[in-house]
Amino acid sequence: MSLSDPLGDMLTRIRNGQIRKKESVSMPASRFRGNILDVLQREGFIRGFEKINSENNKNEFKIELKYMDGEPCIKKISRVSTPGRRVYSSIKSLPRHFDGLGISILSTSKGIMSDQEAREENVGGEILCKVF
Repeated sequence: MSLSDPLGDMLTRIRNGQIRKKESVSMPASRFRGNILDVLQREGFIRGFEKINSENNKNEFKIELKYMDGEPCIKKISRVSTPGRRVYSSIKSLPRHFDGLGISILSTSKGIMSDQEAREENVGGEILCKVF
């Protein structure tokens, strides 16, 4: 089965896993998803992730979700740019979410990075999702 929006599927799996208070969730692996998970781990929203080889020679990511005092670290995670409507932003017009407590994840010419890293590198790009 092919997915039309693999990033949306990944965000939904993380959101649903945290609603159900799961320790970890798994999903099909790709380099794109791995880069986004790397940003989430650097920013402290997930504990970590690992690439595992399941039966049928399909690679999967096992994502360890993070909780503080029984509450999920990710309060809100949503897709901004969709396959039908792409959202781009220059560095000057890049929004700040929840007074700087949340982050945006961008796809830039220098790779996938958080909005803070994009400001340091002075590059804009496609806003993939926002996390708080």
